[in-house]
Amino acid sequence: MVEPGSPAPDFTLPSDTEGDVTLSDFRGRSVVLYFYPKDDTSGCTRQACGIRDSLPRFDEVDAVVLGVSPDSVESHAKFRAKHDLNFPLLADEDHEVSQAYGVWKEKQMYGNTYMGIERSTFLIDADGVVQEAWRKVRPKGHAEKALTALEG
Repeated sequence: MVEPGSPAPDFTLPSDTEGDVTLSDFRGRSVVLYFYPKDDTSGCTRQACGIRDSLPRFDEVDAVVLGVSPDSVESHAKFRAKHDLNFPLLADEDHEVSQAYGVWKEKQMYGNTYMGIERSTFLIDADGVVQEAWRKVRPKGHAEKALTALEG
């Protein structure tokens, strides 16, 4: 499991806007890497729109925001267009990256058990080291929590 103080597992995933994105390409900048369950659901939309609205503040502290879910690049593109999102969404369709970060979990809803993303965020410093690991993140206020850590 990825914890503060550990190196962030590197990866390359397809993006809805930029072709493939590799985490280590952002060395020298802070990265807010957030995992979310599904495009265009109420909680995920609230979370993404909060980040969208706060992106100028992330830019001010030279931080990159990357969203990751198991949805396809095509699904991400529709989600981005519908909500005017201004940061890359990465497709982890085989769940490899989600597993590496320990966020691919067994979940339950309405008595059904299934595998899915545990909404989580990792703050990675300019050297590629995890500084914060927030699990079971609440969508509301998520961007502010990450910004407070970056600005503090």
